[in-house]
Amino acid sequence: MSFLNKHKTEAAVNTAPAADGLTGTAEDVDAVMKKYDRESNVRVWEGKPKTVIRFLMAAFSLFCIYLTLVDKSLPEVRLSLFLALIVIIGFLNYPIKKGHVRVNHIPWYDVALMVAGAGPFLYFVANAQKILLTSYSVISKDPFMLALAIMAILVLVELCRRCVGLPILFVVGALLIYTFANVRFGKVVYDLFYTTNGVMNTPINVCQKYIVVFIIFGAFLERTSISAFFIDLANCVAGSSCGGPAKVAVISSALCGMVSGSSVGNTVTTGSVTIPMMIKTGYKPEFAGAVEAAASTGGQIMPPIMGAAAFLMAEYTGVPYSRIAVLAILPAILYFAGIYIAVHLEAKKLGLKGLDKESLPKFSYLVKKLYLLAPLVVLVILVSNGTRTMQSSAAIAILVTIVVGLFNSDNRISLGKIVDALEAGGKGTITVASACTMAGIVAGCITSTGLASKLLRAIVSASGGVMIIALLLTMVCCIVLGMGVPTTATYCIMAATCAPILMSPEIGVEMLAAHFFVFYFGIVADITPPVALAAYAGAAIAKAGPMKTAFNASRLAIAAFIVPYIIAMNPAMLFINTTIPEVVMITITSIVGIFGVAAGLSGFVFRNMKWWERILCVVGGLTLLVPGSLTDLIGLVLVGAVCVIGYQAAKREKEAVAA
Repeated sequence: MSFLNKHKTEAAVNTAPAADGLTGTAEDVDAVMKKYDRESNVRVWEGKPKTVIRFLMAAFSLFCIYLTLVDKSLPEVRLSLFLALIVIIGFLNYPIKKGHVRVNHIPWYDVALMVAGAGPFLYFVANAQKILLTSYSVISKDPFMLALAIMAILVLVELCRRCVGLPILFVVGALLIYTFANVRFGKVVYDLFYTTNGVMNTPINVCQKYIVVFIIFGAFLERTSISAFFIDLANCVAGSSCGGPAKVAVISSALCGMVSGSSVGNTVTTGSVTIPMMIKTGYKPEFAGAVEAAASTGGQIMPPIMGAAAFLMAEYTGVPYSRIAVLAILPAILYFAGIYIAVHLEAKKLGLKGLDKESLPKFSYLVKKLYLLAPLVVLVILVSNGTRTMQSSAAIAILVTIVVGLFNSDNRISLGKIVDALEAGGKGTITVASACTMAGIVAGCITSTGLASKLLRAIVSASGGVMIIALLLTMVCCIVLGMGVPTTATYCIMAATCAPILMSPEIGVEMLAAHFFVFYFGIVADITPPVALAAYAGAAIAKAGPMKTAFNASRLAIAAFIVPYIIAMNPAMLFINTTIPEVVMITITSIVGIFGVAAGLSGFVFRNMKWWERILCVVGGLTLLVPGSLTDLIGLVLVGAVCVIGYQAAKREKEAVAA
């Protein structure tokens, strides 16, 4: 998802300093983005055609706001109209393949596909009452009705291939083959197109109802320069400390990523500023790119916004948004604490310094800019107190953003910027909606075939009823399904497929723990090799090897690979069924535990650690992350012993040098 639309990061990229040869130029970044990120491969419109497309996209965004706030049509009518428009604007923006573009040109076959894809949905809208009153047995035997459905589904698949990629389509294709082999052809086609059990399943309904308005809100928020404010705030807090630029990257990316549903977009936006600073300070390029990629990806688990996933999780689980935001605090703290500790230890190991205090923003200046946070504050308050629906809260937050923009003398909002925001919101919707239609097909196939119970039996059989093995298999599934898919769409897929399996009595993961588990592993796909899009973006700016950057990012984000298991096996980390003293103890021991893991992987505490010390430190950290008195005691002893040994050894080395 492009909550802060990744298409609007180009201005930030162009500011990246590259004259010293240490970092990639804007052209380098654009080239890698176009190579690995499908959302960056769009048609080129100039002059009058560009103006027409621009206002068409803006009109689409306004219509989406109308649909979600005002329209009371039947779900089938509302979603069919929404999907018809998605097909039209989708083919207006995405060519058949990367680089296959000519200025102000759309091939005849794309026009044909646009008509062939939008036509069936518009036909459905015009004849909805008649179609919904017609029985399955009639429609499934009508060649015309079946042809319409097949044509629409195939065009949606092609659009998804263009703007999302192939991984999700491999899953969809395998499920469709299985479904057609086990269910009557007419029944499958009818369910997938003419009911809300297929293309118009929960994912696209959630997309149209909630996600779109949040995408538009994010696009407006970007016009207030809130990303620059977050970077300035991070510089003020940590810029002058040891290895300051890396810590700035962690803090600013956490804040920017909180309201951004795009790991890649966030990496490019903040990374074009922070990565060059890290390299100039003395960090290796692959480490600098990895820090930004890991932090930018983790921003989407940062409450209270969580890249809009918090609102979706509330919808899927029926748990109030305010509670989900609170439950997500400790896991997010552990994630960023792990990265922060790792960059601090790396700076100590390399003997790096911070930035000159005189060159950093003053706190008094930042205080004057606090009003930029007003839209986020209003959004959280409205959603938390339940006085407004999530979509109406987002709409009000959009109006607040416009008002804030009027008072922003540094970057005052204008009519042109409002149209730009609406245009960016429309573009950002295409990819998410396309992925959500595929998620609907996945859910529809599973429902039609009863595959959920078979998958459950298969996982239970493969795991032997052992929860940790079932979680491992689910993790692999989540990472594969999350490759190259927008965050919110990924979560929709996981919530419909993987979470119910974990929640089954045979495996027994608590509902919220299951949803957090699949959400986390759907996100880390962006930094997990081989399809690590955020790491590739960071590597492009740092002029580093993509695989080295990806592996470094995975190491830095180790908490994201550990914490979900702890949550699933013991929901106490989500403060479920715990007392206040237990919450305090879990928080303290978990932070010490993540320090142990980060230090062991870094190999430095006061001085370079020996191999056995690293092992003890990691083991001690892991035991501290498992809630329980015995594991806490063992972990504290191990981590404490390693720290004492390191301190004493470093002290002796220092005395020897002085002598």
